[in-house]
Amino acid sequence: MRSTISDTLPPKVKRALAKLGIDISLARRKRSLTAMMMAERLGIAKSTYLKIEKGDPTVSMGAYAMAFFALGFDEALGEIIDTRRDDQGLLLDAERLPKRVRARKMPQPL
Repeated sequence: MRSTISDTLPPKVKRALAKLGIDISLARRKRSLTAMMMAERLGIAKSTYLKIEKGDPTVSMGAYAMAFFALGFDEALGEIIDTRRDDQGLLLDAERLPKRVRARKMPQPL
């Protein structure tokens, strides 16, 4: 039996996707847009858009990105994994720094 992406996702990721879908739905309704209007703006079927609002992991990243753009959150996508705020990555970089640095010896001319 094949497992789907939905079956293998950790619960924390499922919850995050569900919250993202709810947030997209809320943002759409605050802008007085119907689901059909959003689907047309994204160039996708209404059923696919409704999957976005449910946080379905099988919907393409591009469709989610277009939803961000249509709602005016296009810059947020580039900020999701910002290396300046990656505390774990910065800590790993600091651990990899050498304890001391030595000047290289230059070869003696013949």
